[in-house]
Order: sequence, then C-alpha cells, then structure tokens
Amino acid sequence: MSIHIRPESFDVVVIGSGPGGEGAAMRAAKGGKRVAIIDSRQEVGGSCTHSGTIPSKALRHSVGQLMAFRASPLFGRAANGVSITFPQLLAAAGSVIDKQTTMRRNFYLRNAVEVVHGTAHFLDAHTLEVDSPTGGITRHLRAEHIVIATGSRPYRPDGIDFDHPRICDSDSILKLQRTPSSIVIFGAGVIGCEYASIFRNMGVKVQLINGRAELLSFLDDEIVDALAYHLRDNGVTIRHNETWAKVVPSDDGVRVDLKSGKRVHGDVMLWAAGRSGNTEALDLVPLGIQPNKRGQIEVDQHFRTKLEHIYAVGDVIGAPGLASASYDQGRFAAGHLVEGLTEESLILDIPTGIYTDPEISSVGRTERELTAESVPYEVGHSLFRHLARAQITGKRVGMLKLLFHRETLQLLGIHCFGYQAAEIVHIGQAIMAQKGSANTLMYFVNTTFNYPTMAEAYRVAALNGLNRLC
Repeated sequence: MSIHIRPESFDVVVIGSGPGGEGAAMRAAKGGKRVAIIDSRQEVGGSCTHSGTIPSKALRHSVGQLMAFRASPLFGRAANGVSITFPQLLAAAGSVIDKQTTMRRNFYLRNAVEVVHGTAHFLDAHTLEVDSPTGGITRHLRAEHIVIATGSRPYRPDGIDFDHPRICDSDSILKLQRTPSSIVIFGAGVIGCEYASIFRNMGVKVQLINGRAELLSFLDDEIVDALAYHLRDNGVTIRHNETWAKVVPSDDGVRVDLKSGKRVHGDVMLWAAGRSGNTEALDLVPLGIQPNKRGQIEVDQHFRTKLEHIYAVGDVIGAPGLASASYDQGRFAAGHLVEGLTEESLILDIPTGIYTDPEISSVGRTERELTAESVPYEVGHSLFRHLARAQITGKRVGMLKLLFHRETLQLLGIHCFGYQAAEIVHIGQAIMAQKGSANTLMYFVNTTFNYPTMAEAYRVAALNGLNRLC
C-alpha cells in the first residue's frame, strides 16, 4: 500500500526505457510534455542494452576481431597462441553497456524526463503504482497518456529446468562463467543463428536445432541458402523440422531428446525459441486490454490499445521486434499523442540486420514475394570476391542483390550478405524511399562511387541487372 495519498501528475508516463520507451519519452519531452519514464532495472536502456542487442553484437564484434587477427597474413602466426574465453568477451561487452547506459541517462537529464526505478502496474486507466526494487517508497504516477514499452523476455516452456546452470536462454547466457566445449542451440531464429556464429568462431562445437524447414524463412531464399551453407562450412551442425521431447541436464552436460527419435548432447544448452511480452505485472485485464498468449498487446495503426490514451510500442506488440523499429514506433506513438498524427510513411520498409558471420541485411520484398504477386522483376548481383575493397580486407564472402521492376527499373528489394551488410543496405534503402524516377536502378549506374569501397557493389549489381534485360 502506498504512503502517498495524491499521485504525482505528468502529461505522459512511459513504462520501459528500451528503444521504444526512449523514443516515446524523447519525442514527448521535445513536444513540451512533462514526462516520466519507469524502468524495473537500476539502469536505463532496457533489454536491448543489458541483455539483447548491445551485448550480443559486442560479443560478435570481439570474436570477429579475433578471427581477423588469426586470418591476417601479417599477424596470424602470433595469433595462434592467443586464447580468449567467453567471460573475457563478456567483460569487453560490459564496457560498451556502461557507456550506453551513461549516455542514455544523460538524454533524460538534458530533456527533464524524470526516471523512476521500480515495477509498475495500473491502479486505474490513468494511474500507475510503482514498487521500488530496493524496498523503498512506493509511488503513484498519474498521466493523461501512458506508453507501454516493457519489451519482452525469452519464452520459457514448461518442462525445462532453466534454474540448472547448464541450461541458458538469451538472457542468462550472458552470465556464463566459462567457455563451453560444445553447445546445443534450440531455435534457429535470429538469436539462435547469431549465437551459433559467435560460439562456432570461438571453436565451440555447435548443434543448431531448428523447428522449421529452413533458417530465417522471412529472408530471400538465396540469402537463406548462403547462410546455411556458410554455417555448415564453418562446422555448425544444423537439424531442421525438429521438436524437443525432453531436456535432461546433469553435472557434466545436457541431453536433448527430440521427437524424431534423435538424441543430441552438449556441454550447455541455449534455448532461443521465441519471446514473451512483459505484460503480466501490469494488471491490464481490468482495463479491458487483454494480451495474447505470448503476452503481446494489440494496437491500431497509431499504436493505441483498446483505450485510446494508452499506447504500446516495441517488442511488447510483437513483430518486427527490432530495436530500430521499436525506437521509431515510440517516436510515432508520442508524435500522435502530442500532435494527433503519425508519420506512417516512414515505417513501410524496415531494414533487417542479422549479425551472423557473414552478416545479413535486407529491405523491401523478396523474390518469393514478387513471384507470388506476379510482379515482372529482374535481379542484379555483385559478388564481393570481385570487389577490390573485399580483396584488400580479406572479406571476400558475400554478395549484394538488387531486385527491380523489368519495365520501370524501380527498386523493389535490397538483399546483402557479407562484410558490412547492415551498413551497405542503407544506401539502397535511401534510394528506394525516393519518389518516381528517382527510385530506379539508374541511380547506381550514373553515380560515381569511391574506389575501392564496398558501396561500389551497387554499381556492379546495377550493371549486372541491366545486362540481364538485353
């Protein structure tokens, strides 16, 4: 029971300080609103900063640096004696997390956003009770508008003992105190594939168990095939169309029995199959807001829930579940509550960035989608092994793929696999966003690119595509 009789009043209260919450809080504050942001952690940044995007990408970067060192013709011999443990990689990631949290806390200070630490739940449609994580004073916050940006957590099915030290999810894997000799990764989505790359590049034996027929089926088929090939070529064992029957941990490892009758073993197991929205503590049902079975909230095109003054953004509303998209959703939701509008056109083509090794990024439609829609399209390719910059850096694996309309030459999709893919894709994204004749293959044909660069792949791919029309 709170000792406060009168709630503290704000124009906007945001629950969660991940990308979605940050985007909403910053936009509302800059729109002249008095804003508070609530987070259950002692530090701001949400799961993205503390257990998701930032630590996993920092891990991947550190492993990539070690791989490049070992592959270097100058330093490779010296690198053969260098051994890096998983805890050492985590420590390096920790320094990045500290910088990110400090930077984000300063954002709130500069914009006069009050940061409240604790677990929030609704007392009524406009009032939140916040319980202090340290047992301190409970606070009541009342607001005209509320934005739910509580994010998600790894889905944990019944029947698996996640308290056992050899069974991890994508949060607890970041507390692993030693480098495993082998790992079973159940779930071959983005998280599973990224960690398969990280651990395999550390020399860990990896078995990747996929519940579907192929990896990352939302990607273009050619990219999926390339990823599967390179994972296997690097030594990852991939098993498709599998379902777990039993997970048996012991003092010296984990056994996973599959319904197909197969049995796989690992030093540890990483569960990477799905996520659940963080809504159970909010007490939403009495308000008439019913999350689905995965804890996700339904919203309209303006990110409003069943109650129009309560918005929801980010992972808690489901797909696409990307940090970049969550931030924009937060901005759009706050823009709507401040000004009564949403810049919907800015979120039509959201790029994906997948930090496997090699890296993947794409924006726009796939060949599968264009074929189903009977769109007359053609393909332009640029293989990285033919680019001078790729030869210089030794990053020869990969390609850039442009999909364009055969008649208008309009760009329809950009798909990149390889070194700096998540950076390269934004060049194509910028051109795809242009109107009329500005969005065509000819931009890349008529533009002079720096040489040697990875960006030059656009000119090569564009000319390759034009040649296919002859």
